[in-house]
Amino acid sequence: MESGELDAYSRVVSGVAAELTPKVASLRVPQRGNGRGGESLGSAVVFTGDGFLLTNAHVVGRGQGGTAQFSDGTSAPFTVVGADALSDLAVVRAGGPTPPPAELGEADNLVVGQLVVAVGSPLGLAGSVTAGVVSAVGRSLPTRSGAAARLVEDVIQTDAALNPGNSGGALADAHSRVVGINTAVAGVGLGLAVPVNATTRRIISALMQHGRVRRAYLGIVSTPEPLPAALQERFARKSGLRVAEVVADGPAARAGLRVGDLLISAGGQPVQKAQDLQRLMFSEAIGRPLAITVMRNGALVDVIAQPSELVAA
Repeated sequence: MESGELDAYSRVVSGVAAELTPKVASLRVPQRGNGRGGESLGSAVVFTGDGFLLTNAHVVGRGQGGTAQFSDGTSAPFTVVGADALSDLAVVRAGGPTPPPAELGEADNLVVGQLVVAVGSPLGLAGSVTAGVVSAVGRSLPTRSGAAARLVEDVIQTDAALNPGNSGGALADAHSRVVGINTAVAGVGLGLAVPVNATTRRIISALMQHGRVRRAYLGIVSTPEPLPAALQERFARKSGLRVAEVVADGPAARAGLRVGDLLISAGGQPVQKAQDLQRLMFSEAIGRPLAITVMRNGALVDVIAQPSELVAA
């Protein structure tokens, strides 16, 4: 069938497939742990012209390298540059030629109902393409590394069918821009993808430069809660973060934060949800004063915390 005979939807999906399928590799990652061998399968997306590929941390696991195979039948060995379990992202680098890179997009511009296309290598079969729509944005995906836990923020929920091995593959918009890295099959007709946005770009950059992501740690558990009407008008926003738990001897406790405090701002930035606080908790915040404003017993109180480094494992 000639492309002109396809309907508009099919032309978009087939166009994205043609553009991205050569740029998505099937990964085979030998695993060595607990005295057992084995192999992890997944996908990865070429995103630089010098051989860097983006995938999921759970795809590489504790592996140090493996083989990337492309849809044209070529393959290349790769080494794991860095992995971050708390964002479920990893960067690997091929030791041989790779296709031209895919263009990274901006997930924060997605809207519910928007067409997205998933390209991966499920079960090691290169060139698997499914399409669907963005079902929801702003979801959170719990992750853990050792004793450290975190929410991956602004996860994309889609009804594009995902299968084992799709993890690490591309979720793209209609212009073939990669807006997410498929990370989980959440249920029948439901998939999740880690977004490509300002936060994850920082994570990717840190993995490329340092092989890991350093994060700051405050030591509180909080939940969103509406601000009193007077504060909503004063600060031009509707919610803050209620402190539900303060870790004993943690930076927040040492600063004098208490259970029941309602966080209004941190570092001069408004905080309305947990992700707002997480965005501040990168390496530059470690050991530096962080001004926090809370409402306590009807009054605004300013405290200065000094985040420490999060030990993930």
